[in-house]
Amino acid sequence: MKFALPLALLGLATAAHAAPSAARLPDAARLYQNNCASCHGVKLEGATAPSLADKQWLHGTPTRANLSKIIAKGLPDKGMPGWEGTLDKAQIAALADYVAPGGRKATAAAPVVAQSDTVQSGQDDGLARLTLPKGFSIAVYAENVDTARSMAVSPGGIVYVGSRKAGKVYAVVDENGDRKADKVVTIASGLDNPIGVTLLDGALYVAEIGRVIRFDAIDRNYANKPAYKVVKDDLPNDKWHGEKIIKAGPDGKLYIPVGSPCNTCDKDDEVYSKIWRMNPDGTGWEMVANGIRNTVGFAWHPVTKDLWFTDNGPDEMGDNNPSCELNVAPKAGMHFGFPYCHGGVVPDPKFGAGRSCAQFTPPVAKLGPHVAPLGLAFYSGTQFPSQYRNQVFVAEHGSWNRTQKIGYKVSLVTLQGNQEVSTTTFIDGFLQGDDVSGRPVDIAIAPDGAMLISDDHAGKIYRVTYTGNTGK
Repeated sequence: MKFALPLALLGLATAAHAAPSAARLPDAARLYQNNCASCHGVKLEGATAPSLADKQWLHGTPTRANLSKIIAKGLPDKGMPGWEGTLDKAQIAALADYVAPGGRKATAAAPVVAQSDTVQSGQDDGLARLTLPKGFSIAVYAENVDTARSMAVSPGGIVYVGSRKAGKVYAVVDENGDRKADKVVTIASGLDNPIGVTLLDGALYVAEIGRVIRFDAIDRNYANKPAYKVVKDDLPNDKWHGEKIIKAGPDGKLYIPVGSPCNTCDKDDEVYSKIWRMNPDGTGWEMVANGIRNTVGFAWHPVTKDLWFTDNGPDEMGDNNPSCELNVAPKAGMHFGFPYCHGGVVPDPKFGAGRSCAQFTPPVAKLGPHVAPLGLAFYSGTQFPSQYRNQVFVAEHGSWNRTQKIGYKVSLVTLQGNQEVSTTTFIDGFLQGDDVSGRPVDIAIAPDGAMLISDDHAGKIYRVTYTGNTGK
């Protein structure tokens, strides 16, 4: 859901464009950050969707009329929905002015630029907005981690982080032990949306859209622009749900999803909509689970070693359907319903005919419609109170085209065996009305038991600690 295009490139810019009203541009900047930045980038540089900052346009001249039409109606064949049901005409016009050539220059010159600063200061001061259970605190562990996505933490505490459009892999290092990163080192750049990172036998594996690469002895070499070896280079390179996480399982194999190359389509007999695994050298490619639209998070239960994963439900079925999912696959070969059944209970209007949702494995927890659950982690440390141990935390990236935004938080799913007991909010406040200060992506547990959370919207890593009375 979150990978569809909220705007679109429109053609080679040749026509002059009238300067937009300065008074409305700060609000347009906020609209853009809240609704478009997750796909087109905070600075319009592009992410899963193309750049809006260069001079290349694909769908006509960037006049206000043409931009407004495309924003309102979308480009369904490109995966971009229309926004006319979510934004009003004035908001669409303001966005059209903002993304047009020269639109941001007027923002910089606007006498009311202090309103635009509110967006930035809201990101800088976002911690004050956040709420956590009593006894917990949150701090910024690292900044300037552009489009931070998946994380992997080495036994020595180095945090390796993938990214989206930035095309970089980072090492986030706390050299002096003060529990705040001292430096963010770029290990590699120029990669193709390398969102997935994992550690196995001292090597860092990185998943790009079409391949997996490996950096050996990474803790020793991260600062020296290390060379990499290509492990596998024949993964599907579709852009829609084409980004790939990667996780090392307890069996010593590497697990990689291949998402659906569409909103909803039947590719059940192809490589898509499945979780796969392979040996560390790229051999032994085999299917693990089927019927999965777009998972961007795996974790294994610390005790049972069962595979748990999130899945993002389809768009274009209304604000309240279907629910995104938390699933468990205790054995290989299970089918979780996509594209025939969504959320365990909603038959697909096109592909569900002649099938029953009872044929498929239902989710353990229905997390809510369009909340975009991404990374997850079982709490395996000892710093948090005992009731959190072996329970699963889920990063909800947040909706992008729902009329009323939802998600933008970290949830706690309390389990009894493989059954949901409750789902509650653990961290809230990244969303205030329509203002977004952060979008949680992945969760990792540090060696000292602190929780780390990546945020690709703010380009930060947060650190959550328990400071209450651990004796209770």
